[in-house]
Amino acid sequence: MKRVAIIAVAVGLTLTACGSKGPVDVGPVGPGDSPSPTTSPSGSPTPPISPSPSPSSGGTITYQVWFHLGEHLFVTKRTQAATVAVGKAALTALLQGPSEKESAAGVGTSIPAGTKLLGLDISSGVATVDLSHEFESGGGTLSMTMRLAQVVYTITQYPTVQSVQFRLDGHPVTVFSGEGIVLDHPVTRDDYKDLLPAILVQSPLIGQTVSSPVTVSGTADVFAATVSIRLLDESGNVIKETSTTATCGTGCRGTYSAVVPYTVDHDQQGTVMVFESSAKDGSPVNVVKIPVTLTA
Repeated sequence: MKRVAIIAVAVGLTLTACGSKGPVDVGPVGPGDSPSPTTSPSGSPTPPISPSPSPSSGGTITYQVWFHLGEHLFVTKRTQAATVAVGKAALTALLQGPSEKESAAGVGTSIPAGTKLLGLDISSGVATVDLSHEFESGGGTLSMTMRLAQVVYTITQYPTVQSVQFRLDGHPVTVFSGEGIVLDHPVTRDDYKDLLPAILVQSPLIGQTVSSPVTVSGTADVFAATVSIRLLDESGNVIKETSTTATCGTGCRGTYSAVVPYTVDHDQQGTVMVFESSAKDGSPVNVVKIPVTLTA
């Protein structure tokens, strides 16, 4: 079985203001730690990652949570009351799974139901994530690899986290699951970069209410770095089409952002469609659809 290196994700999971410098054990997760969904734009998926979560107005904090869409990683965000235990909060939100709107849009998780966060320790740039044994149950190689990637990408959003190592029920993991995935050393995002989609949409979020002009942004690795965008109304008609250029393309991942104006005569459900135009015939490929509410 192919050896999958898992670089321990050094989780600098507390806010800079905390000034924590040594091991940090967040302990078990309690029911009061559950974050709630937000409509804020999501963060960047690959290094350099977007600024780490920070308190926003009203005493809240927003952070990334990584799920999957089809066979690729998918990023969204959650917002909750401000806390210094932001790593614990992000992992707790991850274990809770996608929201109803996200699930309806096809977003899923490979992490088995019932998985619990038993502890999180941060020391010398390495995050040690201790999960309950349910984390290892069910699924083939793709499912096992995806669930590891979800944890790694979620916890490594913090700039003080360089790598991640895993424990199950307090015991160090050297070989994960019956699939024989080797985890005898810490792992990083690079170990799972093949699970990133050609186009990752970071903004807007699924279910977000948007107004004109709407900012569409994310990262992409597409031909000639060209990212195409369509806004669809409630009937699926194209009401605006445009394109933008990522900072890198054709073999490298870059960031993209476009401000897209639109006009509708009443508030309605709509879709932000982001895609690559085929070099062969111009047809849409690597399509990502984000359902939103378009305001008039």
